[in-house]
Amino acid sequence: MTSRTADFRIKRVYDTPDKADGTRVLVDRLWPRGLRKEKAAVTLWLKEIAPSTELREWFGHDPARWTEFGHRYCAELACNDGAVAQLANLSKLGPMTLLYAAHDTEHNHAIVLSAYLSDHLKDGHGHHPA
Repeated sequence: MTSRTADFRIKRVYDTPDKADGTRVLVDRLWPRGLRKEKAAVTLWLKEIAPSTELREWFGHDPARWTEFGHRYCAELACNDGAVAQLANLSKLGPMTLLYAAHDTEHNHAIVLSAYLSDHLKDGHGHHPA
């Protein structure tokens, strides 16, 4: 039996959709400002996978808090089995693009989420029923 490594991509939701994106999942708790739903071409808006409001406000996109933010967000994800399993199951269908609205392309929760999901699936988890 061959195992397939999940193919996660990360992209700003404001960037032009591409066929190579595969399943496009918006991973923000709030809908992106000024973006019409048709233009976003989102397959799924999974608000539940986003960092808590408290964590998001604490982080405030401050690069100095990036490492601690990553630890705290991973702790939240570890307690969020349903949403994590949903993404893990979707990832079996082919490429998946995690969409976020933040301006900072180097310090955003989609980066942490992608790494968490990759580790989660590599460790043999994520094979839960939807």
